[in-house]
Amino acid sequence: MSSITPLSQSQFTVSNKLQNHCFSIPFSRFTQSSNLSLKKSTKNQFSSIPFSRITRSSNLSLKKSTKNQFFSVPFSQSSNFSLKKSSRMVLVSATTSAHEKSKKMYPGEAKGFVEEMRFVAMKLHTKDQSKEGEKEPEGQPMAKWEPSVDGYLKFLVDSKLVYDTLEKIMEKAPFPECEKEPEGLAKWEFSVEGYLKFLVYSKLEKIMEKAPFPEYAEFRNTGLERSEGLAKDLGWFREQGYAIPEPSTPGLSYARYLEELSEKDPQAFICHFYNTYFAHSAGGRMIGRKVAEKILDKKELEFYKWDGDLSQLLQSVREKLNKVAENWTREEKNHCLEETEKSFKFSGEILRLILS
Repeated sequence: MSSITPLSQSQFTVSNKLQNHCFSIPFSRFTQSSNLSLKKSTKNQFSSIPFSRITRSSNLSLKKSTKNQFFSVPFSQSSNFSLKKSSRMVLVSATTSAHEKSKKMYPGEAKGFVEEMRFVAMKLHTKDQSKEGEKEPEGQPMAKWEPSVDGYLKFLVDSKLVYDTLEKIMEKAPFPECEKEPEGLAKWEFSVEGYLKFLVYSKLEKIMEKAPFPEYAEFRNTGLERSEGLAKDLGWFREQGYAIPEPSTPGLSYARYLEELSEKDPQAFICHFYNTYFAHSAGGRMIGRKVAEKILDKKELEFYKWDGDLSQLLQSVREKLNKVAENWTREEKNHCLEETEKSFKFSGEILRLILS
C-alpha cells in the first residue's frame, strides 16, 4: 500500500481535458482528510484508488479513460474542489513504463532470425577459429593438421552424402499452388513434350503431397548446392587412380538423422540446413585451401566453387530463411537455435575424417 504525503487543498489541481470531457488528476500528494491510498488491482493491472472521502460534499468518482489509460475524474458542479492552472503535471499512470516492460530482445534478433542463428553458431566455434568463439580448442589446431588423401576422400564422400540428403529433401517438397491463371496464358505456345513434362510434374505433386513441410521448397535451387561439384571432384580423384570409398558411419548417421528430422521437426531441420551450407561457405573454404596446399598441390576443387556471386547467393538464402522464420513462434525459434550444437557435433565428426 503506497502512502500519501499531506498537501494543502489549495495545491490540489484538476485540469480540464476537452476532448473526452473528463478531468485528469495531476498530483503528488493529497490531504490527510482524503484517506487516499493506492493499491494494485491484480485483475486488470491498473492502479485503483480506494478512499472513504475526499470531501463530504464532493460527488467525485474515478473512472478509467480507455483512450489514454490514465484515471479521469468526471465531476458535478457540487464538487468543492477549486480549479487552478498547474504548470507542472504529474499524471497517475495506470501502466508500467515502456522501459520497465520492454520486450526481451535476443542477440541478433533486430537484424532477423538468421543473425540469431549466426550468433549462436559463432559462440560454438573455438577461440582459434573465431574471435567470437567461446569453446576451447580440442586436439591439434588446424595449422598443424597433417591430412592424407585417403582421409580427405572419406571426408568428401561423407560430405556428398549429407548434401545429397539435404538437396533431395528440398526437391521433394510440394510445389506451391497456383492461385490464379498465369499472366499471358492465352499467348503461350504449347508443345507435346512440354505437356508431357507437365503431366509428370502433376503426378509428382500427388506423390509429394506426403512431403511434410512445403516451406522446404523455398530452398530449392538456391545456388548453394554442393552435390554436383562433389561428384565432379570424386570423378577427378578416380581419374588420378584413387579408389573412392563407401560412405562411413559419420556420414550415414548424419544423413539418417536429417531425413528423420525433416519429417517431424522443421525448425531443427532448418538449423542443420543453415549451418551446413553457411559454414561451408566460410570456414569450409579455408579448410579446403589448407588441405589443397598440403596434399593437392593447391588444386581448387569444385566443392569450393560457386556459380555467380557467393555473397549474393548467401543473402538471397538469408532473406528466405528470415521469411520462413517470421511464421514461427518464439518457442519454435528457440528450438531451432538449440539444435545448433547437435549440428556442430555431426559436422565435426565428418570433418575429422580428413585426419583419419
